[in-house]
Amino acid sequence: MEPNDLSALWVTLRLALTSTLLLLLLGTPIAWWLARSRSRISTLVETIIALPLVLPPTVLGFYLLIALSPKGILGASWIALGGSGLAFTFSGLVIGSVLYSMPFVVQPLQNAFAAIDRRTLEAASTLRAAPLDRFYSVVLPLARPGFITAATLGFAHTLGEFGVVLMIGGNIPGKTQVLSIAIYDHVESLAYGQAHLLSAGLLIFSFLILFLVYRMNGTSLLRRSH
Repeated sequence: MEPNDLSALWVTLRLALTSTLLLLLLGTPIAWWLARSRSRISTLVETIIALPLVLPPTVLGFYLLIALSPKGILGASWIALGGSGLAFTFSGLVIGSVLYSMPFVVQPLQNAFAAIDRRTLEAASTLRAAPLDRFYSVVLPLARPGFITAATLGFAHTLGEFGVVLMIGGNIPGKTQVLSIAIYDHVESLAYGQAHLLSAGLLIFSFLILFLVYRMNGTSLLRRSH
């Protein structure tokens, strides 16, 4: 494996780990609210979160690039806080990855929370368990398969990003170049051996990670979604 490929592997793993942690932190309260809320705006919020499932990645990447630019709403705010810009940086990649992978984390968590019987929480409440105590002591253990699925899908989906990453991060080796872009580079330069090596690695890793999720949850993700 070439030095640039190792660098791309490190950037990819760092991006996937950072994005997955942020997705779990942000996605858990959102999924809980969506699973329990009867607000009229919940459908609107759910639709916005699910948009990356149907939106072409280049479209999302284009609008994110505008938002992250020095004159964009996110980029200008970041610079005002002392940052040096978000476009074509690792921080910009993290923001894009979190938004693009959000439905892959929120939806499994939402399904897991919705499956918890309200009577279980009411029983815990009668035992004087505070809301936060009920969440940590009752909800989190019952929703464990949902958390495993959400973390796995969020991590795996971030590994394979191409369109969004290319639009907002470009192709800077050691900084924003991830494995999917490195594969594209090798194909363009007709280095099919290197492209095959990276592609086969991602294929095997993706297969293994999904196989482990199926084994741990004891059922198919596809069957669970129906």
